[in-house]
Amino acid sequence: MDSIVSQAAKALRNAQSSGKCIPPLRLTFKGLSTEDAYAIQKENINFHVLQGARVVGAKIGLTSVAVQKQIGVDVPDYGVLLDNMEFPEGLPIPMSRLEQPKIEAEVAFILRKDLDMARPTVVDVIQAIDYVAPAFEIVGSRIQNWDIQLVDTISDNASSSGYVLGTPLRKLEGLDLRYCLMTIMSGSSEGTVVSTGDGAACLGNPLNAVVWLARVMYERGFPLKAGNVILSGALGPMVTVQPGETYIAHIDGLGDVTAVFATA
Repeated sequence: MDSIVSQAAKALRNAQSSGKCIPPLRLTFKGLSTEDAYAIQKENINFHVLQGARVVGAKIGLTSVAVQKQIGVDVPDYGVLLDNMEFPEGLPIPMSRLEQPKIEAEVAFILRKDLDMARPTVVDVIQAIDYVAPAFEIVGSRIQNWDIQLVDTISDNASSSGYVLGTPLRKLEGLDLRYCLMTIMSGSSEGTVVSTGDGAACLGNPLNAVVWLARVMYERGFPLKAGNVILSGALGPMVTVQPGETYIAHIDGLGDVTAVFATA
């Protein structure tokens, strides 16, 4: 008989492949712990890697204090980015690839060197960063109606579905990410403003989020590697995706990123 971890992991894979969301895992599998949830996440990442996917980075979730309070936690979580989760900027993103999608504007970091130390500092993180860029994370949930608590979202790869990187890539020097204002518009660059925020909304500074991630990933035996893409966590409220819509995020000092969604 499959373990609870394997059963839960399979249920999430089936939900993703069928497009039929499932009840909260915390209700189906009573007593799931945070460690169980990360084991479920890991089992599904390993499954996709065996199917040919490649790990290219990580994402940080629950970086907003307001969202943490909503979920009932006081720390972030993380998920894994695979190469097949990247969507090219400007090309239509099939809605059939997504489940209950929402988007968040974030800072993307591309690492120049490994962060393979137990307790990296902000200085260590800064020295490891090669480039920064504006990005959209496309979040999604395989759990019905986004009825999630911590073990549900961690198990579900931190409720991630994909991401879009903007351009150009920039160096970190001269940027104060705390004060980078963010705006998401729908329709066009002169469209309706649907979300606003700034770097301070992400654990006070997006760099703090990367420090947290680097420490946790080292503890878990998966240190961040050169070339990894790191998504910082949201700079403002998430936005529900509408089929056929275009979204543009502007982050001061970084530039713009555009996500175009197909009608189906």
